[in-house]
Amino acid sequence: MQHRYMAIWFRHLVTDWLTLRQPELKDQPFVLVVPEHNRMIVRAANPEAEAQGVRAGMPAADAKAITTNLQVIDFPLGQESKLLRHLGLWCIRYTPVVAIDLPDGLTLDISGCAHLWGGEKGYLKTVVLKLRGMGYDARAAIADTVGAAWAIARYGKIRPIIESGGQAEAIAGLSPAALRLEPAILDKLYKLGFRYVKSFMTMPRTVLRRRFGEGFLLRLAQALGTTDEYLAPIIPPVPYVERLPCLEPVRTDKAIEIGIEKLLQGLCSRLQAEGKGVRKVVLKCFRIDGKMVQAGITTTRGSHSVSHLFKLFGLQISKIEPALGIELFLLEAQKVEDIDPLQEKLWLGDPGLQDTALAELLDRIAGKIGPERIMRYLPAEHYWPERSIRPALSLKDISLAGWRADKPRPIRLLSKPEAIEVMALLPDYPPKIFIYKGKRHVVDKADGPERIEREWWLDKGEHRDYYMVEDEHGGRYWLFRSGHYDSGGAQWYLHGFFA
Repeated sequence: MQHRYMAIWFRHLVTDWLTLRQPELKDQPFVLVVPEHNRMIVRAANPEAEAQGVRAGMPAADAKAITTNLQVIDFPLGQESKLLRHLGLWCIRYTPVVAIDLPDGLTLDISGCAHLWGGEKGYLKTVVLKLRGMGYDARAAIADTVGAAWAIARYGKIRPIIESGGQAEAIAGLSPAALRLEPAILDKLYKLGFRYVKSFMTMPRTVLRRRFGEGFLLRLAQALGTTDEYLAPIIPPVPYVERLPCLEPVRTDKAIEIGIEKLLQGLCSRLQAEGKGVRKVVLKCFRIDGKMVQAGITTTRGSHSVSHLFKLFGLQISKIEPALGIELFLLEAQKVEDIDPLQEKLWLGDPGLQDTALAELLDRIAGKIGPERIMRYLPAEHYWPERSIRPALSLKDISLAGWRADKPRPIRLLSKPEAIEVMALLPDYPPKIFIYKGKRHVVDKADGPERIEREWWLDKGEHRDYYMVEDEHGGRYWLFRSGHYDSGGAQWYLHGFFA
């Protein structure tokens, strides 16, 4: 069978991705830059910037000089390979063989696939329109060879589909750059007057080898099809899924429990062998009436313990309605992470957050009250109180910043300070009386002020002068005044509660 290949070129891969993440950049000229020899060089430009003359490889200073309102953003290094792998995995629905072509393309072996879409024309149109619908500016071409498809996708101007055996004619009128040659070889070709592939395509190979090297001949032969070019296809991750069909419809809780336990044994044995644990598992139950019901569990840290996961599912069995009966169970691990192997205890200690029993206890509590009700916070490297903490992603999550211990901080910090009415001596005395939610508090003790300035590189506004006060009933509060008294806009707020 004759091989057929499709090359996909993403003309603005990373800028399209950034525009999808930040919609405010749409219709705005911007460039992505990288440092190079003590200068910032344009690595990629969006179509609006290119329309004003900006090109990749140009110094950022020159780009700013010729473009009004140009936004300059640091290039996310390594993002191309991540995007191409993601898009390549998506393309596997059209062919089982998809290879990444860095820095901006994919190569698909579509041999024997196009007829499912009514032919190569329908196949190419479907793939390109889907990618454009996802927000990516894509072009594609189909040919007998990878090299010819690559050349037509990027430099072709007449037709994107080259009939079988027509690659030599198709690339003859293209620039030598269409052969994927090194910049030094291209410079030499242009200096010798070779502006098109047809200028040297029929020359003796010995002459070309002596002038331009073996790599030049290899690229030419790959495009013409006289030398095979092999692809390194993307290997999709094998999903962590276990299936259990039932000989007879299952209707009782006990039968559902047996099915769950059997599925967990198969899933956990695989996870344990690969050194992984699940964070989120979903059980899908397909009933004989054609409907599907499901139940899911989450864990605070990766686990492959059958007994622990079975206990968590035990809390969800009552939510499963078997109706006339369940004929198929499907257990899917939707979130998996690497876990460290457990070591036998040499002595008793205090494992803290590393204690597996603690993680399992939290999972059981979360199964009853919901995982969103259990929170753990870590310090963040910010002075502004609202930004000084962040929620932990898991029990394994750690912070490089330490908890601030040189100044007292409330045990409960309000997410948004609440305005209060105060009576205070001027200018820097703490309140004598404050009213919070209609209740009057007489201040018995106070300490402060502690001035905290705004992080000017993040936002603008007044500074805060914080006071730690204690009322006549022993309640301790964290209050602050925003701005100076003499500014006319000073306002008092309550921001936290001490133990």
